[in-house]
Amino acid sequence: MKPIIELQGVKRYYKLSNEILIKAVDGVTLKINKGEFVTIFGPSGCGKSTLMHVIGLLDKPTEGTILINGQDTKGLSNKEVTNLRSSSIGFVFQFFFLSPNLTALENIEFPMALVNKSESYRYNRAKELLKLVKLADRTDHLPYQLSGGQKQRVAVARALANKPDLILADEPTGNLDSRTGKEVINLFTDLWKQGNTLVIVTHDPDLARLAPRTIEMLDGRIIKDQSNGHKKNKGGK
Repeated sequence: MKPIIELQGVKRYYKLSNEILIKAVDGVTLKINKGEFVTIFGPSGCGKSTLMHVIGLLDKPTEGTILINGQDTKGLSNKEVTNLRSSSIGFVFQFFFLSPNLTALENIEFPMALVNKSESYRYNRAKELLKLVKLADRTDHLPYQLSGGQKQRVAVARALANKPDLILADEPTGNLDSRTGKEVINLFTDLWKQGNTLVIVTHDPDLARLAPRTIEMLDGRIIKDQSNGHKKNKGGK
């Protein structure tokens, strides 16, 4: 079975001046298989968010190879990258990034519209996902009418809209109180047990240890890739 994500010698450098070169990602080789739940952990500035953007095809590497389901992304046009990202990867961010003028339902429908799903399909899928994240009674609510935890659950539902192969989350509890953060992490754990592949970026060591696998970064490099011993229960796929 091909990994969902495979990185080979990936680097992402930023040149600030003739004398200053920031090595945000500095030679990362990594495989993530279908059904894994992985956290990428490290202090601020270690390169973990940059690595997530590279994995998610939001940023291009300076060097190295990125394969999505065995497909080499090097040489793809911008349109091809956008199509691959839209169909294969769902994103959850710290600050939600919901469209303020769209309802919860419409925010979830939006990524499906980008891949030309029919109106009836979008509506039914969005309703199904709102039920999944326990927000069936918030269908017509605008983001300002939702709590932080509810906004993040809408964002999770939006990430699932196109049935992606991989869900990437960047500090998904960073803008939430501890109780609400635990609820969101429980949701991610449930999604993993249902067969989804998850990668969560975090600087929180407690959150990092909740995943079966933790990748620790420092100065743009992976310094540890360890199993935490967690397994799916019998209900998981």
